[in-house]
Amino acid sequence: MKKLFYLTVFAAGMLGTGYLYAQKLGHTNSIELVSLMPETKAADAELKKLGDQLEGQLKTMTTEYQSKVQDFQSKESMMADAVKQTKYKEITDLESRIQDFHQTAQETIQKKKEDLYAPVMKKVQDAINAVAKENGYLYIIDLSAGSLLYADESGDITALVKKKLGIPAEAKATLAPAPAAK
Repeated sequence: MKKLFYLTVFAAGMLGTGYLYAQKLGHTNSIELVSLMPETKAADAELKKLGDQLEGQLKTMTTEYQSKVQDFQSKESMMADAVKQTKYKEITDLESRIQDFHQTAQETIQKKKEDLYAPVMKKVQDAINAVAKENGYLYIIDLSAGSLLYADESGDITALVKKKLGIPAEAKATLAPAPAAK
């Protein structure tokens, strides 16, 4: 009876272990996939255009600020106190507007980036989900999260997801960050 109990426990353990080994895991790099999408290139171009436009406005404001400061400094000794205070207030108001504009520009670019990238990221996620289901994967790990210590290359589904997205298999990502407001 004791032998039968141990044999049953051993068999159950082997079946359980076999089940664990039957789990199919895969991994990919979602940042690489997103960066290879044509929509990402278009989004980056649009973000660059917006960034350049906002930077131009900021340069105009900065030039005006520098001009007013130089004018104030060169004529300060000849100004009456009331005029000095008015000019000083104009300069500090402009400085404040520049800081506000800079903050708003950064927020505008960030919001635009989120709006432009959301459909691309959804498309990549949908392709990853489809590849995982089609190939019987139970888990897919995103290597771009940086939390994986080891991954056998045989579990890399990036090529399958590239194919699903219509990206050439030999395409290599250039992971350049999107431009930020200055």
